[in-house]
This record gives sequence, C-alpha cells and structure tokens, in this order.
Amino acid sequence: MSILIDQTKRVIVQGITGREGMIRAELMKNYGTNVVGGVTPGKGGQQVIGVPVYDTVQEAWEELGSIDVSVLFIPAPLVKSAAMEAIEAGVKLLVIVPDRVPIYDVLSIAALARDRGAHFVGPNTLGVLSPDKAVLGMMGGRAASAREWFFQGPVGITSRSGGITSSMAYYLAQEGIGATTLVHVGGDAVVGLPHPEVVKLYEQDPETKAVVMFGEIGTTQEERVAELIASGQFTKPLIAFVGGKAAKSGTRFSHAGAIVEGNRGTHAGKVGALREAGGHVVDSFSELPHRTKEILQDMGVL
Repeated sequence: MSILIDQTKRVIVQGITGREGMIRAELMKNYGTNVVGGVTPGKGGQQVIGVPVYDTVQEAWEELGSIDVSVLFIPAPLVKSAAMEAIEAGVKLLVIVPDRVPIYDVLSIAALARDRGAHFVGPNTLGVLSPDKAVLGMMGGRAASAREWFFQGPVGITSRSGGITSSMAYYLAQEGIGATTLVHVGGDAVVGLPHPEVVKLYEQDPETKAVVMFGEIGTTQEERVAELIASGQFTKPLIAFVGGKAAKSGTRFSHAGAIVEGNRGTHAGKVGALREAGGHVVDSFSELPHRTKEILQDMGVL
C-alpha cells in the first residue's frame, strides 16, 4: 500500500496552463498519476497534456465526476482562494507547492479543511510520491529519473526538506531499501500535514514497516513525534536525523519553519526527546541508510 496517493486517485492541477503547472502536470501524468483535468480561470475549454481545462474546480467536478486530489501551482497571493475553492467543491486532499504563502492564509485554509474533513500537504512542498504508482507535485523532477531513483519497499519517508526527501529515498535505494511513500511535509512554519500527522498515517499502513524522518530545528514537529512514540500511538521503528546542530538561538536555518527561538525547537531538545522515546537518531545524514538497513535486517524484513 501507500499513503495519500496511488494510481487510482483522480487528480486535477490548479494553474495547469502556467509554465510550472504544465511541466509538472506532464511529470505527474508520465509517471502514472491519474491526472484527469486542470483548472485556470479564463482558460476553460483548452487542453493541456491531453486533459481538459476548466475555469473553476466546481465546473471540473461537474464535468469529470468526483476529484480526489488537487495540486496547486498558483502564485502565493492567490493560493488561499484557489485552495478554498477546491475544498468547497469537495476535494479532500490538496498539495500546495508554492512558498511564501501568507501564514494567515494558511491558517484560514486549515480551518476550512478541518470543517470539511479535508487535508493538505505544504505549503512550500515538492509533494508526495509513491514509487511505481503516482506522484503529486514535482518530486523527482522528471518521470524517467523518478522511476530510476525510487522503488517500492517497506520504508515510509517524511522530511522537512524537499531535496533531502529525494536524497533519503535515493541513498536508501542504494542499500537495496525501497519506500512505500515519500512525503515532503513542507518547509514553512505552518503546514497542513506535519511530521506527527504523517507518521500516524504510516502507522496505519500495513506495508510500511519503519519510517525514516529528516527533521530540522524550529517548530515542535519532531518533539510531537516523540510524544506519539512514548504514548504508544506510533509503534514502528523511527530512524531520524535532525539538521541544524550548529544553529544558535534566533538563527534561521534553511527554511522559514526552521528557526530556533529560545529553548523551543532546538536541535538538542529534538534529539533528546526522540532518543528518550525510543527513536533511533543518527548523528550524520550518511548514517541513515546503514542504520535503517540494520534495523530492517533485525526485524527480518530484508
């Protein structure tokens, strides 16, 4: 199995007629994603990569039938209206690729999503990929490279860095370890599905035997994962690396969401919490694939 996406999910792309929307829609379709249409206001009636374009999500829903996922390639100031339009039409999962989405807009999207039973990945995400099934967003860059780099296996991947998401899957593959799903939760301070929500999805997936996590300083995502382990809500092995060890208080590290403020979100606090809960935290990124392989071998999975 996989989480969030597979080849059966019906997907639209909001902003499909723009440069990025068109290129990434082609990546998704070529990889095997069931892209059924796109939405760009004022561009209805056109076709892009062989799928119809509509002026609104509601119009696409009425013409195409129910839609499971919308991937947004929309300028940041317009993300709020586009996301709310999709949720109000009935779409239950959004992938919000753009960065610099105003935080109050994200909070408004989150409130509506909660009310409607919907979820979103991002903002500021490369997306989600389930090897040999489907991709949402821009993970892998090209369909050919995504097929070459990633393959199915027993490990779920969750990361706060887009590049590291792909790198973890690639280096695990070099050790003969495939993945159920790759999730880039997004680099902003507020995201729709942070690490704790993603690991809960992996807990429910019978094919995911262990989870590899790339964490960073800032926010409390990793500490909340530790709480899930300690409380027994997440029971599978977690192998983690936390970046930002050298950052000082008040320093921004890489992403908008990776900022140390006082004693909250520190590297030492995250590492300590995860280890105390029973997580396997490595001291360098290069150790991740080797430690994961050891744990899977001990479990009899490899």
